[in-house]
Amino acid sequence: MTTLQFAYWVPNVSGGLVVSKLPQRTDWSFEANKRYAQIAEESGYDYALLQTRFFASYGAEYQLEAITLGSALASVTKKLKLISAVHPGLWHPAVYAKMLATLDHISNGRAAVNIVSGWFKQEFIGYGEHWLDHDERYRRSEEFARVLRSLWTEETTTFKGDFYRINDAPLKPKPEQGGNLPIFQGGNSAAAKQMAARVSDYYFMNGNTLEGFQKQIEEVRALAEKEGRTVKFAVNGFAIVRDTEEEAVQLLRDIVSNADTEAVEGFRNAVKEAGQATKEKDGMWANSTFEDLVQYNDGFKTGLIGTAEQVADRIIELKKIGVDLILTGHFHYEEDLERFGREVIPLVKQKEKALFDSGVFV
Repeated sequence: MTTLQFAYWVPNVSGGLVVSKLPQRTDWSFEANKRYAQIAEESGYDYALLQTRFFASYGAEYQLEAITLGSALASVTKKLKLISAVHPGLWHPAVYAKMLATLDHISNGRAAVNIVSGWFKQEFIGYGEHWLDHDERYRRSEEFARVLRSLWTEETTTFKGDFYRINDAPLKPKPEQGGNLPIFQGGNSAAAKQMAARVSDYYFMNGNTLEGFQKQIEEVRALAEKEGRTVKFAVNGFAIVRDTEEEAVQLLRDIVSNADTEAVEGFRNAVKEAGQATKEKDGMWANSTFEDLVQYNDGFKTGLIGTAEQVADRIIELKKIGVDLILTGHFHYEEDLERFGREVIPLVKQKEKALFDSGVFV
């Protein structure tokens, strides 16, 4: 039986995982993130996803860089796999391949990467980089992934693409995982799905309904089959686990009613082209409401809100439609992360085993 895996968003930017003025006990500092990583590792989490942000957008005024922080967290953890997010265009793939290989050695084979094609125009033009059209950003990301994989697996790499030129370049040492160092990638558009089918190991999905997730999974799976590949699927969900459903729902209401309206609207304006700029007008955030955007990856929509039993049941429904990994965000990070690991993850594993024993999962 293949069991679900769990990841958590590392709050390495200020403001936490919701754009709300409701007081939350979440800190972006290294010392806080060291505690969170150790709690997550002890609580049954498999992965930590470190965000990449350079300019304040939805209120994230302070940001710790992802792979640098990942290297520091590697030294204070033993099992947790560390996914550093990266923007092609702000990093060169050969340089980043070396950085990931180094992190993989520091962590004894626990490095992973999330290739983020980018939606925040100001980060690129602010640093003097060209801002590409939507589908061109995904073409660049695909080349970025191909360069990474080649450098990790080939003695030397020569690559001639539209965005990158590599000429007989070595990379030593290779990552401990070699070419198996996992590549994650998200996006809702046709360009994102096609990229995932061709080069990614995991396809990240913003929060959605079961029906919405299933449609994406079926589309990407079919595209990957045409490429002779398989892709795993990860979903984003903001988790609110409380003693009663009423308590959990009330916290959600409080978060939304105290939303930082200016920041949410600023984020909405910054990302609206992510969906509208695609040929099919159906990219990320194309159909997001104001409430959805209070959690900036639509995490409320996934429905991880209620008692531990209710949240575990919802996660099992996600597994049934083909989800492999659950990515969670939290409000009061220290206690909520620990509670999810103590109450929900073991319950999910019990339910998985019961279904496996009854022949539902094979």
